[in-house]
Amino acid sequence: MTIQPFTITIPQTALDDLRDRLARTRWPDELPGTGWSRGVPLGYLKELAEYWRTSYDWRVHEAKLNQFPQFTTEIDAQTIHFLHVRSPEPDALPLVLIHSWPGSIVEFMRMIGALTAATRPTPSTWSCRRFRASVSRYRCRK
Repeated sequence: MTIQPFTITIPQTALDDLRDRLARTRWPDELPGTGWSRGVPLGYLKELAEYWRTSYDWRVHEAKLNQFPQFTTEIDAQTIHFLHVRSPEPDALPLVLIHSWPGSIVEFMRMIGALTAATRPTPSTWSCRRFRASVSRYRCRK
């Protein structure tokens, strides 16, 4: 198994192409009065697409993601992307965080600093219950 360093680098041409395609979207008609019962309301979707087209700054988010050491490897013919962030504590307990579909490593971005901080937690300060509560709080913050 070979582990390779990885950096997220989306070509500017791909971002420009996305903006162009969003600008050219042909929007369907919407059934009146259906709200969310038949999918995403058209007004909400148009607002979201416009945000992605004109306001979302991918480069800011790409830089945040690239602050962490990233790698890829192949397991069972599948490319696996992962972060490997070490604690400064030499005897720190390894922790594996796994997301599900349609999640991503972005779900863990706010937790990594707290989990790798140079502190000496004790069983009373980092119980399983407290860890679960912390994870829930970090994942739910906007």
